Amino acid sequence: MSLLVNVVDVFVDAAGAHGNQLGIVWASSSTRKREQAIAADLGFSETIFIDAVEAGAATARIYTPARELPFAGHPTVGLAAWLRDNGDEIKHIDVPAGSVRVRFDGDLVFATALPEWAPPFELDQLANPDEVEAVDPDAYGLGMHYVWAWFDETRKRVRARMFAPELGIREDEATGSAAVRLSAELGQDLEIVQGSGSLLHTHLRYLGQQVEVGGRVSAARVLELR
Repeated sequence: MSLLVNVVDVFVDAAGAHGNQLGIVWASSSTRKREQAIAADLGFSETIFIDAVEAGAATARIYTPARELPFAGHPTVGLAAWLRDNGDEIKHIDVPAGSVRVRFDGDLVFATALPEWAPPFELDQLANPDEVEAVDPDAYGLGMHYVWAWFDETRKRVRARMFAPELGIREDEATGSAAVRLSAELGQDLEIVQGSGSLLHTHLRYLGQQVEVGGRVSAARVLELR
């Protein structure tokens, strides 16, 4: 049985380039108990399954190629943007970790979460962006690592990459949950350039107890999974 999957790129730059691919699937009887296999077949860093959309809120679940996550940033931002483009401007996405607040600011889409909802990334600070660029993903055979350095500390601009073999992800193009953790750890709003050039923005909320992460999302395309 074939499955239609909507695909968007999350955290694209101002020109619409780069971004992290996200698979968006309406949950149904044909996907139940197959979510992990579907996510693995798609091979995106995350795929989000929509269980319901009603009264300004969506209910969804998130899978990497290796396991389910209680929360992730790029799937919630991407889903909010995709739903708005299809006529549903939601205010919350309920995921297993809790209720993620969503807001829109022009072409930017933001999701707010508790830092502890994110996976326990190792935040590995390097001396400069060149060192970040030079990292070999295969040097990280275990765990979940967010490798970063300051582009410009006075302007709160960061260069980052993420490696998570534990999640079945050799290298992630743009990682909202890791950006949430880094922003909370530093206690600062950030502009993060990750991967090949994806762009993420974070803002501290509620005296730093929560962090908002956001960016731009591409228009959707449809993929048929057989």
